[in-house]
Amino acid sequence: MRARKRFGQHWLTDDSILDQIIEAAELQEGDRLLEIGPGKGALTSRLLPQVAALLAVEIDRDLCKFMVNNYGDRDNFLLLEADYLKSDINQFLNDFPQFQNPRKVVANIPYNITGPILEKLLGRISDPNPNPFDSIVLLIQKEVGDRLIAVPHTRAFGALTLRVQYLADCETICVVPPKAFRPKPKVESVVVRLRPRPLVKPAQNPKLLETLVKVGFMSKRKMLRNNLKSLYSTEILDPLFAELAISPQARGEEVDLMQWIALSDRLDRLSAT
Repeated sequence: MRARKRFGQHWLTDDSILDQIIEAAELQEGDRLLEIGPGKGALTSRLLPQVAALLAVEIDRDLCKFMVNNYGDRDNFLLLEADYLKSDINQFLNDFPQFQNPRKVVANIPYNITGPILEKLLGRISDPNPNPFDSIVLLIQKEVGDRLIAVPHTRAFGALTLRVQYLADCETICVVPPKAFRPKPKVESVVVRLRPRPLVKPAQNPKLLETLVKVGFMSKRKMLRNNLKSLYSTEILDPLFAELAISPQARGEEVDLMQWIALSDRLDRLSAT
C-alpha cells in the first residue's frame, strides 16, 4: 500500500525506533490507549498485546480497511475512521465502555498538523484539557520537537514552547533519521514524550497570558516591549520589566515561563485597580 502525500503519510519501518516508542509509552496491562494515525499498524501490532483497550483513529479509508482486516478480530481493538481534529472521541466512545477514557496517547502524526493536534490533546493556556492524559508520545518533525523542549535565549524558544510547557513537561526520547521511513521524509524527526500537569502557580488570568504570548511573539525580531506596546503603554511596561528583571531590550525568547506568568499577573492586577 502506497503512502499518500495528501495525508502526509510516511511509514516508520525501523524496528529499533518502534521499540523505543513502545518503551516510552510505559504501558501497563490495564491501560486504555489512544493511537492517532495507526497507518499500516507497525505500532498497533506492538501495542495491542500490552494494553487492555486500544482506540485507533485513522482518516484514510483504505488504511481503515487494512486495519480491520488485520486487527478487527481483536477484542481490545476499536477503529474510528475519522479526522481526529474534527472528531468527538468521548461521544464516539459512549457505546464502547471498554475503551472509554483512554489515559495514554501514542501517535505518528502528519507534520503539517502537529500544532492543532497538540492543542486538541493538551488544550490551551486559557482552556486546558479538563481530563488530561497521563502521557503523550508523539513522533513529530525535529524542528517542532526542538521548540517543545527549548529553553530561553535559544532560537527555538517561542510561543509554541510557552503554550506547551505551561501545560506539560516535555522530553526527547530519540532522534529519527529520514532513512527510518518509507518513503523518506525530507527532514529529521524526533520522538517526544509529554506529561500533562498543572503548574504549582498558574497564571491568575490565563486568557491574558495567552494573549501576551501571542502578541509578544508576533514579530520575533522585535523587542518584547515593542510588541506589547500595542496592548500597554511604556509607562506601564517599563516599571514592570524592571521589577521582574526583564531587560527593556529583551525579546520574547529571552523571557522564561515564570517571568511571563509574573508579568501577566501584574498586568492583570493593574487592570483590576
